[in-house]
Amino acid sequence: MFNRLRIEPAYKAVSAEIERSILSGQIQPGMPMPTEQSLAEQFGVHRSTVREAIRQIEQEGLLQRREGRRLFVTLPGLYDLAPRATRLLLLQQTTFQELWQVAVTLEPLAAGLAAVQANSEDIEALEANTALTAELQARGATSMEENIRLVELDVEFHALVGRASHNRALMLAREPISLLYNPTLLQIHLHLPQSKARNLVAHRAILDALLCKDVQSATEWTRKHMVDFQKGFEMTGLDMRTPITTAP
Repeated sequence: MFNRLRIEPAYKAVSAEIERSILSGQIQPGMPMPTEQSLAEQFGVHRSTVREAIRQIEQEGLLQRREGRRLFVTLPGLYDLAPRATRLLLLQQTTFQELWQVAVTLEPLAAGLAAVQANSEDIEALEANTALTAELQARGATSMEENIRLVELDVEFHALVGRASHNRALMLAREPISLLYNPTLLQIHLHLPQSKARNLVAHRAILDALLCKDVQSATEWTRKHMVDFQKGFEMTGLDMRTPITTAP
């Protein structure tokens, strides 16, 4: 007649209560946490239970040890959680096709928002990135080290556009996906040298659109850039349905 009760371990109940207090603002970032002994007394559990709960919350980035062993509440940065999400995508055997289907929506959206929200610091960072890319390409960029650097600049360009959107939800959504592009971009650069020049043309066009605050042009150029990326992937002979297995 009745379903079996699911009783969670005590440490999970403790960690959930501490997280609730942090997320609700009851405990603010920068505030010190009570000692393990004090927490054990407040929750009515053993110190080992509290220790395991704290370990779990630390892994979530909400607690940090400073001043010796003292625990403080901390606010994780937008990009601190991205590597963990990237590993999860790898474990889920996510394909390039799945990544691209999301990116072809998020990247143009980011560019469109950046055309409205970008400030002078955002533009300066994008101009510096584009100038470095152009300088490296002008030297030929034939070595493996140079190609790796071009990939880093390419990924950085789109990250800078994402940050220029000043939309935290979008930045957090796109970052784990963008980290998985590094190995793919390198293969495209090595097999299709002409892709480097095409990338630079697209980046310059996107930057010009941001400078002019042209939402439509920024969006359209980014979408064309993403479609070109897909074509480059296919031209290397890679299967879009194959799970991505290489971590950045």
